[in-house]
Amino acid sequence: MSLKKWNGALMVGISMALGVVGGYWFAHQRMSGVPNTASEQSLNSTGERKALYWYDPMYPQQKFDKPGKSPFMDMQLVPQYASGAGDRASVSIDPSLTQNLGLRFATVTRGIFDSSLDVIGVLGFNERDVAVIQARTTGFVERVYAHAPGDVLKASAALADILVPEWAAAQTEFLALRRNGDADLLVAARQRLRLTGMPAALITEVERGGKVQPYLTVTSPIGGVLQELNVRAGMTVATGDTLARVNGLSSVWLAVAVPESDAGSITVGQAVEARLPAFPGTLLTGKVSAILPETNPDTRTLRVRVELPNPDGRLRPGLTAQVRLNRSTEQSVLWVPSEAVIRTGRRALVMLAEDAGRYGPVEVQLGQESDGKTAILKGLEEGQKVITSGQFLLDSEASLKGIVASSEVESSPSSAASSFHEADGQIVEINDKEVTLAHGPFKTLGMPGMTMTFPLASPALMQGLKTGDKVRIAVSQTDDGLRVERLNKSGSQP
Repeated sequence: MSLKKWNGALMVGISMALGVVGGYWFAHQRMSGVPNTASEQSLNSTGERKALYWYDPMYPQQKFDKPGKSPFMDMQLVPQYASGAGDRASVSIDPSLTQNLGLRFATVTRGIFDSSLDVIGVLGFNERDVAVIQARTTGFVERVYAHAPGDVLKASAALADILVPEWAAAQTEFLALRRNGDADLLVAARQRLRLTGMPAALITEVERGGKVQPYLTVTSPIGGVLQELNVRAGMTVATGDTLARVNGLSSVWLAVAVPESDAGSITVGQAVEARLPAFPGTLLTGKVSAILPETNPDTRTLRVRVELPNPDGRLRPGLTAQVRLNRSTEQSVLWVPSEAVIRTGRRALVMLAEDAGRYGPVEVQLGQESDGKTAILKGLEEGQKVITSGQFLLDSEASLKGIVASSEVESSPSSAASSFHEADGQIVEINDKEVTLAHGPFKTLGMPGMTMTFPLASPALMQGLKTGDKVRIAVSQTDDGLRVERLNKSGSQP
C-alpha cells in the first residue's frame, strides 16, 4: 500500500474515533442527573454551586457530608449538586432524545385485578370411588374369569365362581320347609340363609327355582379399573378375605403442585381450567375440592386437588395437564405492566416519568402478577407514568449520579435489623457522638478494613468502652452515611 493511501486510511480512522467519542460526550451531556439550567439556579451566597453531598461513583449509595478521599477506592469523592427542580433527585433527558433511546411509557391504572396462576397437574384416581370385594363365607374357588389387574371392567362384571358347601345344606333345609308350608319356620330358614352371607338375589332364585345353588359368582359392584385380583382356581377363601379391588373412573382427581409463594391465594371452590396434551383443543373445567395440609419439602410446593367429571372414561390417571387457577380480587388495586418493574433481588423499582423530561427511581411494593400485569401495593399513585422500555438505562444513569430511589414502603424492625453490616475492630478514639475505629472488612458492604470515624446512633453505646478495647461493630446505611448501631466488647452478647 502506498504512503499516500496509508495516510488517508489513518485520517479516516482518527475521524471516526473522534466522532464516536464526541457523540458519546454529547449524549451524556444531554442525559444528566442535574441539568445545566437547574445548576445555574443552585448557587450559594458566594456564587458557587451548592453541593448536597459527596459520593464515590463506585459506591453511589454511600453519601458523605464533606469532600475527601473515598474509604472504598483510592479516588476523590464526587460532589452531588442540588437540582433546584424539586425535592427529589432525578435524571433529566432532552425530550428530543426520548425516541432515540427507545423509551416507552405506561400509565399507572386502578381497577379490578383478575389474575391467574399457570401450573402443571397430573391426573389420578378418585380415592373415594373405590370398591373392595370380600368373601362373605368360607368356600373354594372353582373358576376365575379372564381378568387381570389393570383391566377396565363394567359394572357387574364376573370375577370368580366360589363353591360354598355350607349353602347347600342351608338351601336344602329351606326348600323342605317351603314344601311343608309352615310359614313361621320358612321365615326363620330364610333368615338363616341371609346370615350365611347368601345374597338376596340368590335366595330369591333358589325359592323360585326350587333347586339348590351352592355357587357364588363374585362380581364387580362398579365399573372401573381392576386394581387387585387375589383369587386363583382351587384356592380356599375364608370369611373377610379381600378378593378384589376396583377403582371407579366416573370422576378423576387432578393433583396440582402450587408454589408455596402462591399458596396463600388458593381457596376451596376456586375455578380451574385444564388442558391436556392428549386431547388438543379440549378445555376441562372444575373447582378446587381440597388443599392438602403438607408442603413437599423437595419442590417447595403445596398439593391442591381438583375433581373432574369423567363420564366417557377417557381421562386416564397418569395424564398430565396444563392448569390455570383463576383468581379474582373484589377490591380495586393499582397495577402497571410487569415489564416496567426492575427487580434487584432485595427490592423492586420503577422509573417514574415526571415533567420536563425528568425521570426518577421509585421503590414499590409488589402484589400479584398475571398476564403481563403486576399489582402495586405501595409506592405509586393512579395516573402517574412509568417507563416500560429503556428503564434500565435510566436506572444505571441514576446509580452513577448517586440518586437513591424514593420509597414509601415502610420496613419492619426485623427487616431493619437484618440490614446491619458487622465487622470486628478496635477503638482508636470514642466520645458520646462518634467513634474512630480500626476495623476489619465489612464483607456485606464489600468494604475493606481501615481506620474510620463513625457517628453513634446513641450516646449510650459508649458506656463501658474505652480506647484500645476490641469490639464487634454493627453499622447501618443511612442517608448521611454509615452509622454505628451496636458496639460490644468482643466476646459479649449484643
